[in-house]
Amino acid sequence: MERNKNNVIYTAMAVVVAALVALLIFLFLQKRNSDENAAKLQQMQELAEMDKLEMQNEYEEFARQYSELQMQINNDSLVAQLEKEQRRVEELMEELKRTKNDDAAEIMRLKKELATLRAILRNYVMQIDSLNQLNQQLRGENENLRSENEQAHANISSLTSEKQSLTEKVAVAAQLDANNISAYGKNKKGKQATKVKDVKKFQINFNVARNVTAVAGMKSIFVRITTPTAQVLTHGGTFPYENRTLEYSIRKDIEYTGEEQAVTVYWDVAETLSAGQYRVDIFADGNLIGSTSFALE
Repeated sequence: MERNKNNVIYTAMAVVVAALVALLIFLFLQKRNSDENAAKLQQMQELAEMDKLEMQNEYEEFARQYSELQMQINNDSLVAQLEKEQRRVEELMEELKRTKNDDAAEIMRLKKELATLRAILRNYVMQIDSLNQLNQQLRGENENLRSENEQAHANISSLTSEKQSLTEKVAVAAQLDANNISAYGKNKKGKQATKVKDVKKFQINFNVARNVTAVAGMKSIFVRITTPTAQVLTHGGTFPYENRTLEYSIRKDIEYTGEEQAVTVYWDVAETLSAGQYRVDIFADGNLIGSTSFALE
């Protein structure tokens, strides 16, 4: 009887010890998972901060250029338009400063505003450049009307000296933009899928916008897909960006003519996906030219 009693006690103690060991293992795994999630969150916040810093630098550059353009022209109507656009840039810059790093929707909206401002600035640069070309033509045509065109010759000389300062602005205006961006998962039948378990491929569609100021020729487009856990889907390829190298998911080489061009790329899913928000960033010529996001259940 005493021996059976001891066996029961030993068995109970063994069960308690096993339970304690299991509890310790569970707590250790929980802490490790928490540390990994914290590291991933920190990485996403750092990337968002870099995005905000880059956008802020562009907004500041646009504000400075609008100020310079106002000093270089004598057209009151055009000056008023430039002043209005400069105020808009400054307002958006303040909105960006107030935006939190985890507010993805607001950051995406301000990126779209940035692309719009770039297009507007490009238009003004082209207007001023057109004025320069027109005045150059007038100088050759008006030699017999010198007395009547002294003001025109003065404007030509002024615009000629200003042309060098426009070079930097033209470079900004020549940056490519991606618009009409869409991204989604597809199942094995090629139909759109919203559930993680059904996705066999990602399809990303976008247009490289028309830009007559950009240099035509072969362009390498890099598409970067980031998972909800801040992992980049990649086969190991990298490209230079902002004095560092980034991994890309897909590379697409296109022959750009300056006209709007539709591009479609695919990523074959060979890894385990997680549900959540996926981010797509598009790069060309060392610039981030467009972004979007999509969710999988």
